This record gives sequence, C-alpha cells and structure tokens, in this order.
Amino acid sequence: MSLITPVRVTLRVVDMAVRATLAFRLRALFVIAAVGLGIASLTLIVAAVDGAQKRAREVVDTFGPDAAFILGGDIQSRAVGQRVLTLSWRDAEALRQSLPGAYMVVPMRAKWNVILKYRGRSVDLPTVVGATQNYASAWNWPLAEGRDFTDRDVELGAKVGLIGATPAQKLFEDESPLGKTVFIDNLPIQIVGVLSYRGGTTGGGGDPDDRLIIPLTTLTQRFNMDRKYFRALRVKFHEPEYMDAHAANLRSLLRHLHGLEPGQPDDFTILTPDTILKFLSMLTGSLVAFLGVTATVAMLVGGFVLANLFYLSVSERTQEIGLKKAFGAKNRDIMVQFLAESVLLTLAGALLGVALGVGLGQALTRLGVLEIELSSRVLTLSLLAALAIGILFGLRPAKRAAGMNPIEALRGG
Repeated sequence: MSLITPVRVTLRVVDMAVRATLAFRLRALFVIAAVGLGIASLTLIVAAVDGAQKRAREVVDTFGPDAAFILGGDIQSRAVGQRVLTLSWRDAEALRQSLPGAYMVVPMRAKWNVILKYRGRSVDLPTVVGATQNYASAWNWPLAEGRDFTDRDVELGAKVGLIGATPAQKLFEDESPLGKTVFIDNLPIQIVGVLSYRGGTTGGGGDPDDRLIIPLTTLTQRFNMDRKYFRALRVKFHEPEYMDAHAANLRSLLRHLHGLEPGQPDDFTILTPDTILKFLSMLTGSLVAFLGVTATVAMLVGGFVLANLFYLSVSERTQEIGLKKAFGAKNRDIMVQFLAESVLLTLAGALLGVALGVGLGQALTRLGVLEIELSSRVLTLSLLAALAIGILFGLRPAKRAAGMNPIEALRGG
C-alpha cells in the first residue's frame, strides 16, 4: 500500500501536467522549440567529440605507432611560393644508413586525377602513388593477393602495380586483378598485388582504397617528373616507445643534409602519431568551444523563454491556484505541479533536440564537415540537461504560484 500511493500520486501529477500543457499548446511549442535548439547543440557537441576521438584512434592505428611521415616543405607556414620538393634520394639513402633505430625508408610521390582503363571499362582514379619496395609493409597494409614491389622493380622502372580495393571492384568486379594489365593514359601496368580493403577516409575526406601504386621510378620516368626529388618519405622505427627521440634525430639529420643554419625554418614537415593526435585534439577543442558557446546560449535562451512563459501562466491561472488551495492543496503540491509541467516541456524539448542534433550531425558527416559517433551518452546527457533547465528555470515561477494567498488568488481570478 505504501508503494502504490506514491506511484498513484506521481501518475496523477504527470496527468495534470500533461493536461495543463495541452491547454496552452502554443506556449508549450515555444518552450519545446527553444529548449530543443539548445539540446540539439549539446547533442552535436557530445556526438562530435565522441566521433573525433574515434577518428583519432582510427587514424593513429592506420598511421602506425612506430612510423614517421615526412613531407617536403613546411606545411604549417604555408608560405606563398614555398618549395615542396625538398626530399631527395640522397636523403633517403642517408636515413637508411645513418638514422638510429630506422629499419625501413620508403620514398613516395603522387600523380592526381588520372583515368584508369581495363578493356572497355574506365574509372576516374584520384591518386596514383609512386613508391619503392615495401610500400604495403611501410603502411601496415596487408595484400589480399599477390606480392609487393621488389628492389629490381624499382631499379628497372618496371610497369607493375598494386591496386586498391575500390578500383579493383569497379574494373574487375568479382574477377581477380592479378596478372591483368590496366592503362594509365597510355602506360600499361600489370597488376602484381591487390591491397586489402582498408575503409575510412583520408585526411581530405577521400577514399584511401581508391588508388594505384606503381614504382616511383616508373612514375617519374613515364610522366616526366623531376627524378631527383620526391614529395614524401615514410620511415619506420624499432622501439616505438622512443618516438620523440626518433623524431628529434630525424629532424636533426635532415636539417644537416639540407644545410640549414640555426634559426632557419625547416624545409620539411615531420608527422608522428603524437603530432596527429595533437592536431586532432586542437580541432576537437575548437569545435567544442564553438558548439559549447552555441549550446550554452541556446539553452539559456530556452530557459528564459520557459521562465517568462511560466510567469505569464501563473498570472493567468490564479483562479485555478486559488481553487486548489481552497480545496486543501498545499504549497508543496502547487510547486510540484508547476515543476512537473516545466520538466515535461523540457524533456519533450530534449527529445526534439536529440532528433535535430542527430539529423544535423549526419548531414554534416555526409558533407565531410565532421564525423559523429552516436551513443547512449548523447541521450543521457541531453535528458539530464533538459531536467536541469526545467528545474532551474521553472523553480521561481513554481514558488511564486505556491506562495499565492488563496483568497487573493480567487479574487484575482
């Protein structure tokens, strides 16, 4: 009996709150919409942060904890006219022979936006990468079929290639690409290896599987590129726990090889897993700061709309309040009723806000603006925030209603 009574009381309070809400539909919609906008921003924050953290883990796993990626030019300064082909075969050989802890050095260069053909089929290929032997091993990218390049392939400028999963599917469907000859413009390339499906996106939002890898010497010879320099280097190290020391040694050796004096800026950029995590954390922090201000302002606006409309509601419902008090309702009962109405509206706003936030987040994900990760935490935090808004901004109007004198309330009615 003691348990049934509180349940009945709760259900009665909820029923009265629903009836009162339905009696003032327009005001209820204003409150729900105002709170919903704030909760939508909060939903975006939580989902975007979770998505950014997930993406950071994926990027680091793909990048490899034991590797460094060196790009020609200083990508942080982005100086106009800056030379980006600053890495040479001399650098690669010196790193192989003299860099402590390094066991693999793979130079790379790329040609963008070519047409790849096989018999009567053709696909637009965003990237053709020129690399040396051990490309797949350097990127921790297993081969689904075939073999990687050899020293002899690179030395002879062989017309062989590794094909990614995306063009392989488009050109060959369920047929094995091994041994088949594809054409880049008029250059025939025999497929000797098929990269396994990796999935995800590249830093620019592209498909990492949409590529063809050929020997670097073949790329530079056949497309009349500078044969002395290349765009990037991939270096792998023993003992990845000492990556900071490896990066420092790498930077020191490259500065020496390039004849850079103290105080001169680097003409290269070194990326390590820590660098990537710091960069992604900076982006996440900026995103959280922007959306956090937006969410806070939106929720405060929603709260003030709620408070003002409830003050108006209290003024218009004085007769109702007076009658309830005349029939024995206590101050606490009146306050609980108005708080229940407030919480009901903000919870409805939370559900609307979560739906809006998820919809907007998915739209932004499709556009490549951000990546969201939905979890139960999104709904939990949204409901708690809505509950807090309902109680915080509904408390004063509820107290005002509860503190009314029943006789004066009836006269006012």
